[in-house]
Amino acid sequence: MMQKIDKVYEEAIASGILPGVSLFAGDKDGNILYSKSFGKATLKEGTERPFTESTIAAVASMCKIMTSVAVLQCVEDGTLDLDQDIQPLLPEIGKCDLMTGFDDERNSAILIPDSTPITLRMLLSHTSGYEYDFFNPVTMKWRASRNEASWIGATVEEKSALPLMFTPGTGWAYGAGHEWAGRAVEVATKSSLEDFMRERIWSPLGIEDDTSFFPKTKEGMKDRVADMSSLDERGEPPAVYSTFDVLGGATDCLGGVGLFTSAKGYYTFLSAVLRQDPRLLKPSSYGELFRPQLDEKCEQALNDYIASTPMHTQYLSMQTPVSVRKTFSFAGLVAKEEQDGRFMTGTLLWGGFPSCAWFMDRETGICGTAVCQIIPAMHPAVMALHAKFQKVVFSEVKGKREGVSSSGKVTS
Repeated sequence: MMQKIDKVYEEAIASGILPGVSLFAGDKDGNILYSKSFGKATLKEGTERPFTESTIAAVASMCKIMTSVAVLQCVEDGTLDLDQDIQPLLPEIGKCDLMTGFDDERNSAILIPDSTPITLRMLLSHTSGYEYDFFNPVTMKWRASRNEASWIGATVEEKSALPLMFTPGTGWAYGAGHEWAGRAVEVATKSSLEDFMRERIWSPLGIEDDTSFFPKTKEGMKDRVADMSSLDERGEPPAVYSTFDVLGGATDCLGGVGLFTSAKGYYTFLSAVLRQDPRLLKPSSYGELFRPQLDEKCEQALNDYIASTPMHTQYLSMQTPVSVRKTFSFAGLVAKEEQDGRFMTGTLLWGGFPSCAWFMDRETGICGTAVCQIIPAMHPAVMALHAKFQKVVFSEVKGKREGVSSSGKVTS
């Protein structure tokens, strides 16, 4: 197994499409099945640092499952409720009304009031009506009409107080639900999301020295932070050093995109969730984390949304065919069908902006993550490498379970 995965990533490093990466995979018994790192942590001239399992990287939306766990911990504590209106706790929620269109002649959004309560359940499953501004041309027009740039601002409110795109609970769009949910944790617990997660997630798992929303302020982390790299405007190598800021100038903890951690740290968390580690959640809360949250209408909206544009497919499909039916949980995307040779029905998948990925195949009993720092976001060629990684791990485990060691080439 190791030789197959090694070959895939060694060729990618040699081609210049991927500067560095760290990978982990393991099983439900806590055994590490594969762990290895390749390449460099920076392409900055005059700097030589290898990418290792301890390299700190921006994992962006791979933060979302961790914020979901934090919310469920608060639900267990009785400080938050999944189904109550969240606006009394977060007054900025819904303040921009619902946008039905944009009047180009007047350079003005067409807005109507909508008093539908928004709940944490909606925010964590992306049915709240919120959509990241850069995913929707109409929202970008709204931003421009206010002389605002996309995804710029120091706080959750500045970044995420946008018009709703549909009545809450009636559709699906990828948005800042976890940014709002993380803010709800802060208000409910009267602590920062950083402090809450350190106490309730990172320290119990022993990853507190590898994980932070602001690693460059931490003495033990700042020298381990990887730099971003970018391919050219066509998404082709060679990659070059980049100063791109995933946080967009944020000073708040962004529960949807703001986390930095190492591959080893992230895998430790992912493995704990796969094993339903009682240090994090009760069994009933794990059930809530994993179960599909969408009704039939919202599920169809999710599948239509992913297929709607090449960008949506690239960012959100996690290299699964559009033909594979999907739903969504608080943990991430849920495949309602198996993908032959890669995963079983019910597998959870998600990723992070700098072409990072994780998977959790609960039926097979495996999970894994690939952490790198390359843009354009969710680059298809890089995400395809991670899908091959998942395939090899899946095939090896399934082959051993059937009494046959897998062999042969890695196929796309």
